[in-house]
Amino acid sequence: MSIVNADLAHLSPKDPDWWRQSVVYQIYPRSFADANGDGLGDLRGIISRVPYLQSLGIDAVWLSPFYPSPLADGGYDVADYRDVDPRIGTLEEFDELVAALHLAGIRLVVDIVPNHSSDQHPWFQQALAAGRGSAERDRYIFREGLGADGELPPSDWVAAFGGPRWTRVDDGQWYLGSFTKEQADFNWNNPDVREDFLTTLRFWADRGVDGFRVDVAHFLVKDLPDELPSWEEIWKLDLNSGTHPLQDRDEVHEVYRQWRQVLNEYDPPRSAVAETFVTPDRRAKYASPDGLGQAFNFDLLMADFDATQFRQVISTNLDLVASSGSSSTWVLSNHDVTRHPTRYGLPPLDGRDVKQGVEWIQAGAPADGIDLDLGSRRARAATMLMLALPGSAYLYQGEELGLHEVGDIPAEHRQDPAFFRGGKNDGLGRDGSRVPLPWTTTGASFGFGEAIAHIPQPTWFSGVSVEAEEADPASSLALYRDALRLRRELHTEEKLEWLDDLSGDTVLAFARPGGWVNVTNFGAEPVALPDAEVLLTSSPLQDGLLSGAATAWLRA
Repeated sequence: MSIVNADLAHLSPKDPDWWRQSVVYQIYPRSFADANGDGLGDLRGIISRVPYLQSLGIDAVWLSPFYPSPLADGGYDVADYRDVDPRIGTLEEFDELVAALHLAGIRLVVDIVPNHSSDQHPWFQQALAAGRGSAERDRYIFREGLGADGELPPSDWVAAFGGPRWTRVDDGQWYLGSFTKEQADFNWNNPDVREDFLTTLRFWADRGVDGFRVDVAHFLVKDLPDELPSWEEIWKLDLNSGTHPLQDRDEVHEVYRQWRQVLNEYDPPRSAVAETFVTPDRRAKYASPDGLGQAFNFDLLMADFDATQFRQVISTNLDLVASSGSSSTWVLSNHDVTRHPTRYGLPPLDGRDVKQGVEWIQAGAPADGIDLDLGSRRARAATMLMLALPGSAYLYQGEELGLHEVGDIPAEHRQDPAFFRGGKNDGLGRDGSRVPLPWTTTGASFGFGEAIAHIPQPTWFSGVSVEAEEADPASSLALYRDALRLRRELHTEEKLEWLDDLSGDTVLAFARPGGWVNVTNFGAEPVALPDAEVLLTSSPLQDGLLSGAATAWLRA
């Protein structure tokens, strides 16, 4: 399969709004394709798979961190923001990737991690060497400890992945690490930090990057009082006030207004999307035209496969983007959560953290507590519904193969700090969604590369490999390709009309401009479809009826 020059009529290279209804495919680079045979995915491997990406029909690739990193947190501990990890490739190979994607009509969005750096970043090493009160140390958040000799941390705060949020250095001071001790939080009140990230944005935009995904965008600016509140007191503070000491402060939007000025220097302007875990009414601030322009909506990740919950999430988010002037983002899987075919085969979330879904997986597949077949059918139905919505859709590598979460990874092969530091509250962590992809039915790593993959793959990957599914017209891969092709043909205005005469407790139906109708049956029993042309179904019709856990696209 070779790259062909893409017909860009649907997506002009100069279109400033290309991101509004795009399909973006997330690549976790260390687990996508390994070209040099060392068991770790690399840029050359991604380049070799650009024809595959083109065959899917996506509009853009989102590349998770590929920067030099000690890998304390899967690359989200960045040691150099303006280079490529030598285990993954070189800047020259990055340029080749940009060129190959653009030739195929695919844009590139890269991850940027501004809240914290690796403790191996030169700035942090300089901060350690320079000592108390230095300009170098002011780029991070250092504090004196409590107790007679400062031997106690400044507060009892807990890091996101478990363990203390403060780490002591050799001269007795403590620094803040909101996620792990290897990830030191920047001081975003320091002008050096702000200016350096503007330089980073220009560095990648100048190399042809089309947009940026901003990691934990709500965390950057902090305001820590002299006397720090306890962790119990922190949890009681109002998260919606814009004055919380640790997150979602109103001042963070000053940062993003400055970023937007830089992004608008380019033609077309570079896009940006915020990863924000804030309440819906606060999310719109990140998606404003003078800010990042778009913000992730993760609400479907927290919804059960339920018509009422889906409708509420969709309605709420379409109302929000109407007020902000942005477009919504729809996500069912990513590198941080349990894959949605597995989630939908588990008991209802009922408010349970989506990251804990893997706690139900036993060794092997299928497993007790999971209905794999039901989960797969629900996932196909939910994916088609998501792709029918106005706004941009984010797909995670491997979901087009219908991959389930891999639960039986031996502890010695796990890499996620949440597994090692979070204990039972974080289940098995996130490694199960980061297992390298299967490309072929056989081989040391099912075509991922010539060596054993850096996270072990289960034997059942053979049957869900790209090679296996290419030969099956009823496969998940075939469905994704068909759906993405039709979506491109059918997508027009960013409008949606609920069809209440077709909807009910277990059925959700809506129309898009041009006579495109989506009907999703969330129930178990088949339901009748209106008299219209059936364009695509997630599962075969049963005597002309839409089966349970299925979606149909119709043309009225």
